[in-house]
Amino acid sequence: MKKTIKRTFRVSKYVIYRETLVDYKEHFWSFLGAFFGIGIIAFMQSHTLAATENIFLIGSFGASSVLIYGAIQSPLAQPRNLVGGHVISAIVGVTVYKIVPDIIWLSAPLAVAFSIILMQYTKTLHPPGGATALIAVSSTGKIPELGYWYVISPVLSGCIILLLVALFFNNLTSNRSYPTHSRLKRLLQKKHKPKMKNKL
Repeated sequence: MKKTIKRTFRVSKYVIYRETLVDYKEHFWSFLGAFFGIGIIAFMQSHTLAATENIFLIGSFGASSVLIYGAIQSPLAQPRNLVGGHVISAIVGVTVYKIVPDIIWLSAPLAVAFSIILMQYTKTLHPPGGATALIAVSSTGKIPELGYWYVISPVLSGCIILLLVALFFNNLTSNRSYPTHSRLKRLLQKKHKPKMKNKL
């Protein structure tokens, strides 16, 4: 028991130490990734739609940016989670809205609860996905009118933009590597290896 407590204390101490370190380079790349990821979506928004029609730039993308640019090693920030979590949650949100359109006290909790369960079941848990489902049932104006197009745009299109920016900025330095433990990472490493051999 004492060994377990001591080990837990050591691990906690290390985690607190690591989390409180100020790494300016890490923060710089996080800033650039978030700036360009959200910036591209906002640029599309401002040049495609009227200022009052906020369709492309949904709030849950801000939360996703925190994960995929600021906590890139998190299992919840990986591409499968980002895209899968948002898309599944969007489908759930739209479906719930179609079944229970005018009862917000029922549609909102149903959308969020079902999206969590489906994300867990498909191993695509991504916390901002809950917000994506909630936006589908609680928004007014254009978003409810989109129906299942909401899944394609803004949700899927926005996720792809955020992901492409993350793949670029999170792999520019040797200290950052995204995604972790995946086929995509192995493909990226294979592309870099021949270049290294040619240099030698």
